[in-house]
Amino acid sequence: MKKLNLTIAMSVFALALSGNMSAQDLATDNHTVTISIPEVALVDIEPSATKNITLGFTAPTEAGNPIVPATANTTLWLNYSSIKSVADPTRNISVTMNAIIPGVDLQVTAAAATGAGAGTLGTSAGLLTLSAANQTIISGIGSAYTGNGANNGHNLTYAIAAGSGPGGVAAYADLQATATVAATVTYTISDN
Repeated sequence: MKKLNLTIAMSVFALALSGNMSAQDLATDNHTVTISIPEVALVDIEPSATKNITLGFTAPTEAGNPIVPATANTTLWLNYSSIKSVADPTRNISVTMNAIIPGVDLQVTAAAATGAGAGTLGTSAGLLTLSAANQTIISGIGSAYTGNGANNGHNLTYAIAAGSGPGGVAAYADLQATATVAATVTYTISDN
């Protein structure tokens, strides 16, 4: 009887042990992680507190000489953030001006990107004479960011010229004396 009890006890123990063995963890396991990446297209001009600039001309002191434009302004920086979509792998930034100033060419140049940015930063189109038509100033932007604030992104150089200069569209004959003329320059980031 003792042998039978011992055999039954051993069988119950082996059955319990095999039940525990099948409930043990495996050598590997897995689960799902879902990641969401938003599409981003943001642009701004820095420093935002002082982004309005004034340019002008100096009258000649000698008869027969033209008016002289002010020194170019290099205080502004173009910043952007972009996460491209699958359908549109690159973006551009275009620039336009809402008011044409008779006899005056307003020109802008975006320098190559510098600063704390990363990713596929865009390429400058070089010197543009602003008009009411959209012109691409930065092309080929992928997923990238320029860094925020001055000394990040593309340094903008604004210069004015009296008409009839090289590459200009304005005519010197169209100049009119005026205390101030305000024009709004707009930058827009968009898919290609």
